Amino acid sequence: MRLPFLICGVALLDQATKAWIQAVFVHGEKRVVITGFFNLHHIRNTGAAWGMLSGWRALLIAFSIAMLLLLIRRRHELFYRFRGGRLAAGLLAGGIVGNLIDRLRLGFVVDFLDFYRGDWHFPAFNVADSAICIGIGLYLAGQYLAGRKPESGTASHEARP
Repeated sequence: MRLPFLICGVALLDQATKAWIQAVFVHGEKRVVITGFFNLHHIRNTGAAWGMLSGWRALLIAFSIAMLLLLIRRRHELFYRFRGGRLAAGLLAGGIVGNLIDRLRLGFVVDFLDFYRGDWHFPAFNVADSAICIGIGLYLAGQYLAGRKPESGTASHEARP
């Protein structure tokens, strides 16, 4: 799959799900989907992950743009050397674009996926956040697996004494 299509697909899915939440839920509304485990909860996040840097909109926009430019400019070096690298790059960039659109258009990011167990709640998140996390996971796994392969022309095991 071509990288621009993947980026657009992730960003469009993210924006479509956020538009649906905003159309169907009022801000702050919560609906139980799976009792004791999962809610849909319309939340406005003015910060980054877990609400960090709340109120630092300009910094978060600048950081998002810088990361997006870095990913695009260095994609061959960072991502294309291992299997799944293009998918990782597309998920990361698409997620960044999805949340960046919210920050520029709304001044906050719409979150709505709310997982919990008892008193423990994972911070609410969205499709873009999921894409970013999966992209990072694929990147780290790809780097780890690529580092384990012997380089061509070298022995696959150490010489024995």
